Amino acid sequence: MPKLVLLSAGMTGRTHELKADKTTIGRVEDNMFQIAEPSVSSHHCEILIRGNDVIVHDLSSTNGTFINGDKVSEGPLKPGQILRLGQIEMRLETDAPPPSAKKLDQTMVMQRGVNLSELEQTARGVGFDTKGTGFSKKDNKATKIVITACVVLGAIIVILLLYVFAIAGKNP
Repeated sequence: MPKLVLLSAGMTGRTHELKADKTTIGRVEDNMFQIAEPSVSSHHCEILIRGNDVIVHDLSSTNGTFINGDKVSEGPLKPGQILRLGQIEMRLETDAPPPSAKKLDQTMVMQRGVNLSELEQTARGVGFDTKGTGFSKKDNKATKIVITACVVLGAIIVILLLYVFAIAGKNP
């Protein structure tokens, strides 16, 4: 049988078995599970038993209803999860053993990967010189300008040197 075990200081270990299909929780005495704490609303939430499922339904509480830290208006509460009403925390426990790991005989469908022949076909269709792939050779105009300027400057220096040697050779 499922039960709520209080975890908050001053109430640690206090439990409430969820025997009825609907259990109301709140600060005032007319609730099935009374929690006399200021952060808990008068009629904070209700716990509904639907078959093997435990459902938490918030009753428009002031400080909210949370399952494992997530605010809920209604949601399933699983064994071991923490239910927080205002500042009060409790855990759902059951007599049933915890769910075990997946059995080895169960089959799981896994997404198929890519085989080598598909990769080769894709590689043939896409060249490395295609613009925008990240692998194409970049067209760098600044580099072309610098190279052209160096070639022109070198030619001018060679011509000047030849001229200087030609003049020096005529005037000994």
